Amino acid sequence: MNLTRREWLKTSGGIAGAAGLLAYGVPGLWSLNSANAEETPAADPTTQWPIGCFNRPWGRWSYDESLDGMKSAGFRLTGFVGDHKGELFLKPEATAEYLENLKERIESRGLTAIVAWFHTVHDVPLREAIKGSRQQIDNAQHVGLKYLLSGGVGAQAQYENYYKVMADAAAYAQDRSIQIVVKPHGGNVATADDLLKCLAEVNHPNFRIWYDAGNIIHYTGKDPVIEAERLAAKTTGFCAKDCAAEKGDVMLQFGDGKVDFAAVFSKLKQGKFKGPVMVECCGGKTLAEVTAAARANREYLERVFRTV
Repeated sequence: MNLTRREWLKTSGGIAGAAGLLAYGVPGLWSLNSANAEETPAADPTTQWPIGCFNRPWGRWSYDESLDGMKSAGFRLTGFVGDHKGELFLKPEATAEYLENLKERIESRGLTAIVAWFHTVHDVPLREAIKGSRQQIDNAQHVGLKYLLSGGVGAQAQYENYYKVMADAAAYAQDRSIQIVVKPHGGNVATADDLLKCLAEVNHPNFRIWYDAGNIIHYTGKDPVIEAERLAAKTTGFCAKDCAAEKGDVMLQFGDGKVDFAAVFSKLKQGKFKGPVMVECCGGKTLAEVTAAARANREYLERVFRTV
């Protein structure tokens, strides 16, 4: 059954799906490829999650060029993972004027930022670490984000400090309608066991998991399908990347590595996962190639979602 966007919104299922996506500032799940979105058939809301893109693939160019690339590639959701020369993003030293300008630059492309990397430090006194953490949360609130994404910590001597900072952050962010999330990233969050221990140590309902199947392979060589099954019920977002081998390249086109995206998302769906899904990596060397590769990875996910 092919429905236009307007017809889909008239159905009870379409209204529910749209309401869920409005939390991310996205008006629906329909394709963004057509110049006339009103006539583009809607995707099935029971098998698809909202797809966005991080700025990381365009890290060799300016942030404004990355925003243009994401818009051109058909994305509506974005987030800050990766650096660009001259950009502070949410770092504690970012001023209110910078944050307001950042928000305006994003919105001028029709994009909505929902998530950013959480740059916490744990080789300093706890009070100082918490101060920096809270400032980033305040900055995230200024920009209108819904999530702050942590990658754990590598040095074992800093684990306890990390858990305490995350516990404080989860409580502080909850009052500001922001969720603190952690992804597989080596160190104390390399495997499903590590991530479950991390959740237990932080022990706050506003601290959850953003799954990253490619990182499971990159950091551990484990099967991301098996790990996903164990984490699905505690997962609220997904960083999408592929990887061919432990310690292998992740700047790949989806399907070129070993991640079985359909199997991973099947496990997540069984755990009631509801998204969002953020493209983090892709191939390409030139600006145009990276933009085309990011679009191709989005379309790859859309095809997978229709089968899950």
